[in-house]
Amino acid sequence: MPYVVPFATFMVFVALAHWLPESPRLLYPIRVVVVGVVLAIFSRHLGSFRAGHWAGSIMIGLAVFVLWVAPDVLWPTYRSHWLLDNSLAGSAKSSVPHDVKHDLGSIALRIFGSTGLVPVLEELFWRGWLMRWLIRPDFEAVPLGTYTRYSFWVTAALFAAEHGAYWDVGLLAGVLYNWWMVRTGRLADCIVAHAVSNGLLAAYVLYTGQWQYWL
Repeated sequence: MPYVVPFATFMVFVALAHWLPESPRLLYPIRVVVVGVVLAIFSRHLGSFRAGHWAGSIMIGLAVFVLWVAPDVLWPTYRSHWLLDNSLAGSAKSSVPHDVKHDLGSIALRIFGSTGLVPVLEELFWRGWLMRWLIRPDFEAVPLGTYTRYSFWVTAALFAAEHGAYWDVGLLAGVLYNWWMVRTGRLADCIVAHAVSNGLLAAYVLYTGQWQYWL
């Protein structure tokens, strides 16, 4: 439960935002508060979140950010290809309301959510739980960072699927984060890398106005 419940709670709110597209301004603050509380209640006892490879984690985070935005910078029409824009994957369109884009409080909340909460709950789920559970249902008996080809690539593929129209770069990100978990054996290092990626992407969104990266 400490590994799965925060992510499941987050996905419930993602689904609600899809079903109730007229109320993202109300749902997002509730999502941040509820997910934060769930993380504090269920996951705070998992142990130390101290990273051991700060420089490497920052570099991995930077690499994921570059891979995420590079296709759109190099080929402006890339994201409109039918493989990336379809009924299954969705399309790269922002759900952020126009008035929220000019509300400093709402922007600060989104930055906190994307850099402070999402990296923790996603790394707990994908590389803390799923990557080990696919090796053995008694996953806590499997050391963090244990590698099998099956668990590595299934986790990367499902991580890609979670990111909808960005599944292509999501797959690359999943591979890098998985590799870093295998390399370090530390969940905290993957959390740092993920937070750096999301933080740089948030800065890029605010600087360029490319709001589609905040789905």
